[in-house]
Amino acid sequence: MYALLILDMQVGLVQGPDQPWQVPALINTLNRLMSDARQSRAPIFLARHTGPSGSPIEPGSPLTQIVKELELQGDEVIFNKSRPSAFCMTDLEQQLQVRGCTGIVVTGMKTQYCVDSTCRAARDLGFDAVLIADGHTCSDTPLLKAQQIVAHHNATLAGPFCRVVQAQDWSFQDPCAD
Repeated sequence: MYALLILDMQVGLVQGPDQPWQVPALINTLNRLMSDARQSRAPIFLARHTGPSGSPIEPGSPLTQIVKELELQGDEVIFNKSRPSAFCMTDLEQQLQVRGCTGIVVTGMKTQYCVDSTCRAARDLGFDAVLIADGHTCSDTPLLKAQQIVAHHNATLAGPFCRVVQAQDWSFQDPCAD
């Protein structure tokens, strides 16, 4: 079984001053993936990046709340993380094992930080990591446009670190048919 993992789709990042690339399309993609996961009874996890007490992104801050455009139904597991990898200092690995998950579908933000780190960690921990090619984003940097960062990471991570699949080609009902 595969679980869906949505990284850092929180107010402070999605609606912050550094606008991420193609957010409306990403949110539509994530909502479709959540619907497919629910129909297949696949678990859905959402990670929120938090900082220390007193920081703008301390646990419970309005900036760490999941954006309202994601169609949550209360069956999701929402957890906090403080490192780029969703596995570092969290119980995500144990939560996946308890549910019998052998694979994880990685989506969300930010491509070059949390998405990259989580894909690499998932494979190191023995999970079949799947990155949805059009299911992650980031903001422009002084050196590269977000579109270039996403394309670069799709190419770099494919193979040794994860399978890279377009959202339209992924199904939780038949995860091998990509």
